[in-house]
Formats: sequence, C-alpha cells, structure tokens
Amino acid sequence: MSIPSFAPLTVSPIPSLPDEVNQIRLDTAAIVSDHIIPKEDVLAGREGSNEERQQLYYEFQQYVKSSNLWAPHLPREYGGVGMGFLGLAYMNEILAWSPFSGGIFGIQAPNSGNMQILIKYGTEEQKKKWLEPLVAGEMQSGFSMTEPDNAGSDPRSIQTRAVRDGDEWVINGRKWFTSNARRADFVIVMCRTEDEDSGGANDKMTQIIVPTDTPGFNLVRSVPVWGHTRGSHGEIVYKDCRVPLENALGQRGTGHAAAQERLGAGRVYHCMNSVGQMWRAFDLMVKRTTERQVHGGLLESKQFIQGFIADSYMDIQAARLMTIHCAEVIDSGGDPRTEISAIKVFVPQAFHRVVDRAIQVHGAMGVSSDTPLSGMYLGARTLRIADGPDEVHRVLIAKNVLKRYHDGMAWDFGRY
Repeated sequence: MSIPSFAPLTVSPIPSLPDEVNQIRLDTAAIVSDHIIPKEDVLAGREGSNEERQQLYYEFQQYVKSSNLWAPHLPREYGGVGMGFLGLAYMNEILAWSPFSGGIFGIQAPNSGNMQILIKYGTEEQKKKWLEPLVAGEMQSGFSMTEPDNAGSDPRSIQTRAVRDGDEWVINGRKWFTSNARRADFVIVMCRTEDEDSGGANDKMTQIIVPTDTPGFNLVRSVPVWGHTRGSHGEIVYKDCRVPLENALGQRGTGHAAAQERLGAGRVYHCMNSVGQMWRAFDLMVKRTTERQVHGGLLESKQFIQGFIADSYMDIQAARLMTIHCAEVIDSGGDPRTEISAIKVFVPQAFHRVVDRAIQVHGAMGVSSDTPLSGMYLGARTLRIADGPDEVHRVLIAKNVLKRYHDGMAWDFGRY
C-alpha cells in the first residue's frame, strides 16, 4: 500500500532571509515534494527491485547536482552551496519532510559532519585523499566515538587508546553505535592519546582517520536499534589497529574540542530536521481529519481532534522559533550553549507529542509502515538520548542561568 497523499508542501519566502536563500528553499521544496516523496515506496524498497532503487537514488542525486543544490553545508570551493549556518537551518526543515532527502542532497550524517571536520582540521593531503571523494559521493564514512563500557554523556571517559609506535598509531579499544559502520570506507575514531597526568580533562583526545580495511579493524555486528537488526550503527573492536601518524586530524589533544563543535552544530540541525518531520506529520494528520468519517461526521468536527490540531500547531511553532533563535545566536557569534541545550531537550519532546497525536488520528494505519509516522516516532524518542541525554542538558541550562545570578546579573531572554 502506498504512503497516503499529502497537501503540497507550502513554502513561502521569509522576508528576513536573502533572496538567494529563499530561492534555494523553494527549489528544495519542489524537489522534495514533487519528486522524492512520490517515490518513497521505491526508495524504501517497498516497491521495485534493489537495482531500481539504486538507479532512482542516483538519478535524483544527479538532478540535485544539476540544480546546484548538492552539499549545501559545504563552502563552494569544496563543491558545496555555501549556505551558511542560518540558511542551512531553514533548509533542513524542508529536507526533513522525507527521510531520503539528506542522502539525495549530499548532506547525510555522518558524512556531512565528517566533511566539515576534515575541512577545518584536515591537512591538504587528508582533504585530497578523504574529503574530495567523500563530497563526490565516491566514498562513505563513519564516526566512531561512543563506547559500551563508558557513559556516552561523559566523552572524557573514553578509553579507546592510540599509542604512538614509530611513525604509526596503534589503536586498541571497543566502540559501538559507530554510525554508518557497515558501509564506511573509513571512520573517524575518537581516541585517548595523552597520559592521565598531562594537560586538562578536555585535552587528552585525538580524532584519527582509520580505513575500514585496516588489519585490526573488526566490525563485530550491527547494533540492533528498535528491533532493526541490520541498521547502520556498528560495534567495532580495534585490536592493534595500525595507521600512519599523519592520519590524526588536527593537533594532538584537540579531539574533544572538535567533537563538541560537531555536536553543537549537529544538535541545531537535528532540531530543524525534527521541525520538518513534525511539519509533515502535522500535514498528514490534518489531511486525515478532513477525510475520515467516524461516528456520523468527519474527524475534523470532533473537539478532541481540534485540540490535537491546536496543540500540535503550538508545539511546532514553539520548537521552530526556539531553534531558529538558537541558530541566530550562533550566526551572530554569541554564546549559544544554553540555547543549544534548551532546544536539545524541548524539540525532541515536542516532536514526540506531535507524531503521537498524528498516529492516534491515523489509528491502525499510524503504527503501520504505510505512513512515515512510526519511523518518526522512534526517531523522536532516540533523539532524547543521542547527542547527550536530556538530563545532562537540563543541568547545563541551570548552571548557566545560576552563574549569571551569582555574578550579580539577571537572565536576559532577548540577548544574542
């Protein structure tokens, strides 16, 4: 059964944005709405053969490239669009209408984050060897940070160690939830490289590029997530895994700082992606209420359902405006830490509520694979753990607020 139809994706120019960014949003909406969503059954493998799916995926990518929309997060000199942080945040809410848009537009995690780390920290040789083929879509990459034996909420506790031996790093350790592990040609591994008594707590990690065909790189399994046994997250054991010294990204001890930069920006993008998915869930829900007859009338006539519509509207608007404000703070050069933590807690919970209401309105269809709602629901719950659990971010918000008051100042909600 096909995914239910939807009202056309309505995107109007935003007066505060440059004309170029508004045009990119309009062009993106046209591709997502007119081309990608109507073919989601094929892209998901529910219809047609695997060869047809791959061919369609390739054709869409070529169309995006010919439309000058490929890799919007990258500077033009590296083959991207050079959107800028705020413009990309606005673009992400449109891309997120379909789970297939990211890969088709060349901005799919973890590749997109790895590209930006390579641009900032990579040498010219590393960029030529790893970045250029990654941007061209000729390679896949992974990010290997989380460990099963250490709390993911405390990256300073990472125990995977890289020890220098001559002109090589020797890596030993165990990781899991390494993104894209099964398909990756190389992974960027967070390793402990400094002694316990050297430097500060944040200066002991280094990110190192490890090709996945390196002896000692052992992909143990795909980690089952929500019952999916062949997902993209892998458990990896590094056993005397040797790579050249020049595979280190940036200076020794800069791994923690690089990871925080990546995660901070990623949290904003995740939240704008969540807004886009909420938007589509809202669209599916409202359309369903205008068509479904129950107990002598359309669903839209029932006050409970009208409450769903109103509550979801408010959740989406609040989540969207909070996230845009956070992006504006970052774009202006302000300190965004409190805003990032706030959206990281609030938006996934709002996302969960909006999708939950949409599922309720769809009834049995809502928990089937005939709509994208079940995938959204699981994704919303996962986001409350990914990139730092809610509890860590709540503590950080409170500490930042209290610090202002201890310094003799009140909190300024209008600040940038």
